[in-house]
Amino acid sequence: MRILITSGPTREYLDPVRFLSNGSSGKMGAALAAAALSAGFDVTIVSGPVLVDYPKHAEIIPVTSTDEMLQRCLQQFPSCVGVIGAAAPCDYKPESIVPQKITKQQNKELLLKLIETPDILADLGRIKRTDQWIVPFALETNHDSKSRAIKKLHQKNGDLILLNDPKSMYSDLTTIEVLDNNGQTIALICDTKERVAAQIMSLIQKTINAQFSS
Repeated sequence: MRILITSGPTREYLDPVRFLSNGSSGKMGAALAAAALSAGFDVTIVSGPVLVDYPKHAEIIPVTSTDEMLQRCLQQFPSCVGVIGAAAPCDYKPESIVPQKITKQQNKELLLKLIETPDILADLGRIKRTDQWIVPFALETNHDSKSRAIKKLHQKNGDLILLNDPKSMYSDLTTIEVLDNNGQTIALICDTKERVAAQIMSLIQKTINAQFSS
């Protein structure tokens, strides 16, 4: 059985040299891939630009933009038992890309018009079969982070959701609150990303049963 993992950031270019992105390092995606391989799964990683080394036995599909990540995931998901959304795709992109490098002009503002990018896991959730599962991440900063994570869980047709915060970016440590599809906390894990990933895989196998029957 094969698991799809999204990992890393995406880039949305403003001009040929500048882009919008975020601080996702790909470390959590790499740790999850290693844990899935250790659990006996085949692994496909659709990854934005990262410096991290992924496990050599995983299939790596490199992408740049959110649209490109979506298209690659739509191609791969039907042959997978489930997907873990560890990537941090850009939520917005410029409405248009300037063909030449934007130059600084004294005393002038640069106004950008941004439009929403696709919600990758929500799109996968709409085509999810009954024998497939979806486990998104939710990185939140607000006081109502749990309620926002639960909303995302339902929007993406998820089975579990993994709630964390920006402190995990570029760190080897992370804290993950695991919520089930009823919004109940079933685990709070604080450890290295490798150990957290192993516990996440164990929880997926214990709490999502249908896809492991064959």
